[in-house]
Amino acid sequence: MTYGFETLAIHAGQDPEARTGSVVPPIFQTSTYAQDGVGQPREGYEYSRSGNPTRDALQEALRALEGGRRGLAFASGLAAEDTLLRTVCQPGDHVVIPDDAYGGTFRLFARVAERWGLTWTAASIHHIDTMRAAIRPGQTKVIWIETPSNPLLGINDIAATAALARDAGALLVVDNTFASPYLQQPLSLGADVVVHSTTKYIGGHSDVVGGALIVGDDELGERLAYHQNAMGSVNGPFDAWLTLRGIRTLGVRMDRHCDNAERVVEYLRNHQAVSEVLYPGLPTHAGHETAAKQMRRFGGMVSFRAAGGEEAAVRICERTELFILAESLGGVESLIEHPGRMTHASAAGSPLEVPADLVRLSVGIETADDLLADLERALG
Repeated sequence: MTYGFETLAIHAGQDPEARTGSVVPPIFQTSTYAQDGVGQPREGYEYSRSGNPTRDALQEALRALEGGRRGLAFASGLAAEDTLLRTVCQPGDHVVIPDDAYGGTFRLFARVAERWGLTWTAASIHHIDTMRAAIRPGQTKVIWIETPSNPLLGINDIAATAALARDAGALLVVDNTFASPYLQQPLSLGADVVVHSTTKYIGGHSDVVGGALIVGDDELGERLAYHQNAMGSVNGPFDAWLTLRGIRTLGVRMDRHCDNAERVVEYLRNHQAVSEVLYPGLPTHAGHETAAKQMRRFGGMVSFRAAGGEEAAVRICERTELFILAESLGGVESLIEHPGRMTHASAAGSPLEVPADLVRLSVGIETADDLLADLERALG
């Protein structure tokens, strides 16, 4: 039977608990399990790094929502990324990454994986030709994209890039954090691996850190599961439970995020203190047609450039009240940040350096009129 997204979000991996009938999956807050005999784990559970029923419920929910063959949960988005890279790559391999990527992802490649012997090239995700030119035949093992990208909200054509990756003998990895599986499902468009920081929209309440990998191939899923256990970068049972709780309302939250973001975008477009608004829902956005083709809606993330330059951008960030000055994104509350001095400071001086006048908004689910009034105070 095929269920709709909201039904899967509430039920996938979340059957009532067998012994008591609890409709909410329990938190199995344990590190180890009694065995039925020497070397005979009960239902396969022996140690919670290797397997935990609460984490398994989350992994099944993630798998179902992305339409994959296997889902794996991790302690953070970067833990998921690191495990993926060390599973599918080896020293001497090459990866194509976006020239507009999350600062933590750039730091992982440039400061950690590079020392391990992994090389990388930053290329624009907006054009297939630029990514094709960055490929090193026989050496490139992964093409890594974010769409929408962080923080410039660039859009990549996933299906076209998947074809490019196949021709190059590489895996296509899509960071789907900004869209969430409610707005976009990259595996259905040809991607090999989907990455999430589940801290963001999937968790949705700014109270838990986590990451995920979802794959469309059983063999790759087995390899990743082996490394998940061998490297030990798993989330704990309570973190898994909090993330699972957030998933249940993902669809309704994303609709409200999108509604409010559209109101904010329309307001910012007409304000003299704003020189440019970056949002894939705008017909003037370079990736608008592609986004409309592969996304349900255009998301709750909005970036804009301050007409007064860097200092004006910083002042705007410091003046808001409802928009909380903080890193992260995707929670029910609205956040504002200056990427150049906050989330993307590690990219300063690199090909991924962001404009100094850029402001990034994570538009929450508050009353939209209150958010507009807050921006009016900050911009005015």
